[in-house]
Amino acid sequence: QVPLVESGGGLVQPGGSLRLSCAAPERTFSSYAMGWFRQAPGKEREFVSAISWIFGGTLYADSVKGRFTISGDYAKNTVYLEMNSLKPEDTAIYYCAASRTLSTEESEYNDWGQGTQVTVSS
Repeated sequence: QVPLVESGGGLVQPGGSLRLSCAAPERTFSSYAMGWFRQAPGKEREFVSAISWIFGGTLYADSVKGRFTISGDYAKNTVYLEMNSLKPEDTAIYYCAASRTLSTEESEYNDWGQGTQVTVSS
């Protein structure tokens, strides 16, 4: 099991920015791809973005392309999700997750953080 801890959520106005962080144990990134998912009230959890140093790539949901950027600090074992031009529809609980493969599919991710709330509202 891979313990993951998210932070950085909060309340932001439309058009604003937030950066989420996900801390993982040492050497996680050498074995796992890391993803961000979100779940809005009354909706299913959905894929947001993912990154893999093993497979050397990133993935984004169409709804966040051009606004969100996923990155990571390999030495600090931390993955980031930089969110810009936030919209009310980005309001959700954001979860960090680990997978053995770079994927958009929730079923491929076996280890999850507790989530951090992001609220976009004026």
